[in-house]
Amino acid sequence: LYQSGFDPRIGTRNYNMTTTTLPLAEITQSAIRLLCQEIGIVNTARFLNQFSVGYGNYTEERNDLFGTITFEEVAAEIRRIR
Repeated sequence: LYQSGFDPRIGTRNYNMTTTTLPLAEITQSAIRLLCQEIGIVNTARFLNQFSVGYGNYTEERNDLFGTITFEEVAAEIRRIR
């Protein structure tokens, strides 16, 4: 191996694996910055959203909002408003 890191046997540089463990927050920040540079802010947000588990209790919130109203009642109200 040459001092520059070039390995003539495979024609590429020999990049050493990082052995220093970084804090998870720093890794996350670096990864998001790199994603933004490579695929843009919007696509980075879309990519990250697929890993979001959300929050709250959908069933409970739906019951609080709509109670016992049926689909038929909702459809009838929409027709009435139109």
